[in-house]
Amino acid sequence: MNTLRRFLKQIFAACFVAVLSGLPVQAQSDRLDSLFDELKQPDLPNWKMVENQIWTEWSKSGSPAMDLLLQRGREAMQAGDYDMAIGHFTALIDHAPDFAEGYNARATAFFRKGLFGPALADIRRTLALNPRHFGAMMGLGAILEELQHEEQALAAYRAAHALHPHEPDLGQAIERLEKAVSGVTL
Repeated sequence: MNTLRRFLKQIFAACFVAVLSGLPVQAQSDRLDSLFDELKQPDLPNWKMVENQIWTEWSKSGSPAMDLLLQRGREAMQAGDYDMAIGHFTALIDHAPDFAEGYNARATAFFRKGLFGPALADIRRTLALNPRHFGAMMGLGAILEELQHEEQALAAYRAAHALHPHEPDLGQAIERLEKAVSGVTL
């Protein structure tokens, strides 16, 4: 249990550095900075388009071969072949160990296989490389909620919501967990 707590503290530290400082550990492009600024605007009817542009930027490894591994892994995941997806993402990580999206994609495949330990390890690495990765924070919240660590899940969802206030699933998760943590039944 102490190991899990230490592990979670490290992950939350990365989340909160991103949220509180607004500065990623790794230099991000001006394009991403402006997209995140736009995403934080309170009245943003095209928020989904901005979110998709962020995901597009995150998916650029700088290498066509690595981008192909990411694409093939995502295709395998969509087909429900999580072992194949994990294989593609592992090859991607082996060749591009500083590419955050490789870890995030593999974390998603591990999560879908029910392998929460490896998923958490990849989320930790994703957030170390890209502390503004709201997708990884959402995944962290989902795993913690599944493990019935509701207060920690709520903190992860709030950190993601601070970066991406328009995602309705985050608002719903925060509302649900605030009730659960406060003892209010649904």
